[in-house]
Amino acid sequence: MSTSPLPRWADLFLLPLLNLLAALIVSAGVIALVGENPWTALKLIAAGGLGSQEGIGYTLYYATNFIFTGLAVAVAFHAGLFNIGAEGQAYIGGLGAGLVCLGLDHHWPAWALIPMAVLGSMVFGAAWAFVPAWLQAKRGSHIVITTIMFNFIAAALVTFLLVEVVIKPGQQSPETREFAAAAWLPPVHALLAGIGITFSPSPFNLAFFLALGAAVLVWLYVWRTRWGYELRVVGQNPAAAKYAGISLSRTIVTVMVISGALAGGLGVNEILGVQHRLLLDFPSGAGFVGIAVALMGRNHPIGIVLAAVLFGVLYQGGSQLSFDLPHISRDLVVVIQGLVILSCGALGNLFRVPLAKLFAARS
Repeated sequence: MSTSPLPRWADLFLLPLLNLLAALIVSAGVIALVGENPWTALKLIAAGGLGSQEGIGYTLYYATNFIFTGLAVAVAFHAGLFNIGAEGQAYIGGLGAGLVCLGLDHHWPAWALIPMAVLGSMVFGAAWAFVPAWLQAKRGSHIVITTIMFNFIAAALVTFLLVEVVIKPGQQSPETREFAAAAWLPPVHALLAGIGITFSPSPFNLAFFLALGAAVLVWLYVWRTRWGYELRVVGQNPAAAKYAGISLSRTIVTVMVISGALAGGLGVNEILGVQHRLLLDFPSGAGFVGIAVALMGRNHPIGIVLAAVLFGVLYQGGSQLSFDLPHISRDLVVVIQGLVILSCGALGNLFRVPLAKLFAARS
């Protein structure tokens, strides 16, 4: 990464904006090649994601998953760890929430059951991240390799449990029974209807506000506590951290456990807020999208929230795009999303040196 100086506002906002514009320009070229009007397509994406109450609801529903996984990646990254395992940690977190609901939904009231299920998702996600963290801290195993492997193990474990253990009796589809209503996280449109405000039904639920609360807590932890200072020192200069008496192994384990707990929040959104049952592949790749969200948001909670909403627009608007334009398939929408990820991730510093020279010349 270049060390060329940039004003903080340019690094946090202008640079990601230029990366996004570059991705949209390339996407416009791809759309033109398949015979559609790029401007019309981009307007449809924006209108599909933000042009209606239903579109906004779906956008924020997708954004909730990306906030949780983006925060999970960012916390680990500040300690110099690249957590590729948010997908698996989210999978196991959802398993934890689902098991709590299956065991207690007919016995506990909602005010006690839902917090316990949220806690279950965090504990299970944290526990799944603990093993790779311990292997890195005590045995020197690379965190990237172990977290990737644990994604596959998580998927296999949940598949086994759904097929052999917790499947609803009498059915072939690998999913559990539906939870009792006490385990359902209220949708926002139902809450607004209770105070006389009409909002179109969508999967948008209270988990979004839990994600915003998690973003605030991450900001406080990383930038306003002694432990956050220690993890940033470990991430920027492990030798200096060790010389200063900071335990590298303890920091690695602590940060990864927090990262796994954050990733488990995806299970709250999907299992408690939308599906109301445990089923296969509910993370749907959101753990990997969280990597791009964290990179685009510069690993800062504010940037992550904004980037998550952007990717929510791409997901919701992209599905609308494939319906309205005959030459644009769902696969091409995935290509557009991939171009945004490529520009904001792998090519994230493409404009850094030119911008640094420009600001140096102006000063």
